[in-house]
Amino acid sequence: MDPMQRHEIQRRGSRAPDCSEAEWAARVKLAATYRVFFMLGWHELIFNHITLRVPDAQDQLLINPFGLAYDEVTASNLVKIDFSGKILDGSPWPVNPAGLTIHSAVHANVPDAHCVMHIHTTASVAVACMEDGLEDNNIYSSQLHDMIAYHAFEGTTVHDDEKGRMVASLGDKRLMILRNHGLLAHGATLGHAFVLLWTLNRACEIQLATHSMRGNTLRVDPRISERSTRDALQYDPRFGAGEQVLDALIRRLDRTDTRYRE
Repeated sequence: MDPMQRHEIQRRGSRAPDCSEAEWAARVKLAATYRVFFMLGWHELIFNHITLRVPDAQDQLLINPFGLAYDEVTASNLVKIDFSGKILDGSPWPVNPAGLTIHSAVHANVPDAHCVMHIHTTASVAVACMEDGLEDNNIYSSQLHDMIAYHAFEGTTVHDDEKGRMVASLGDKRLMILRNHGLLAHGATLGHAFVLLWTLNRACEIQLATHSMRGNTLRVDPRISERSTRDALQYDPRFGAGEQVLDALIRRLDRTDTRYRE
């Protein structure tokens, strides 16, 4: 299929003939997740990203078109790229270099990082700007015991030489606070990454509110947090490991907006 034909298909909003059923299903759920982020206020104009590996193609990713807001992302206009940023599906849309640097580094170096999410919410950036980072002082932070890495701020993330340092900072953690910047999460599925990120962002929101109040902060005993993290239902495969949470939000989205399916 030549680029003009594919562009017309993307403009009309339908599945290209060379797109497998598995890839299309992944596109639909990823596009829905972008709309969920928009619904939650996790969007940043046309910036930030959620990336997902293409099913059965470990070295290919789906990413949002650079220039569209999150509530404009659809299954057909998502861009398929390789880890170098080469566009593989003839999309007329470019890819944000900053998104490529952060996301490709994680996907390329963490085998089960099938989804990577990055946000700049007010609460998350505020906590990222604090020397001590996230405090363990609430029910949400207590579910993230020993799950968070930190990466020092190096400016706008568009330089390839930062990738190795970022991956080294991440280590074996699922979550990372990018100092002075925001949050990053990766997971085995969209739902897994989402519930991790939601919990960390919620902990940041509580910390932001707590620091606006008088009095001393009541910290959680690390032994309690360790147990709380083990007991957290949202990470339990029996409860979908985040998939049930994300699916519920997509059902809410479907009651008002199904354009992501185009």
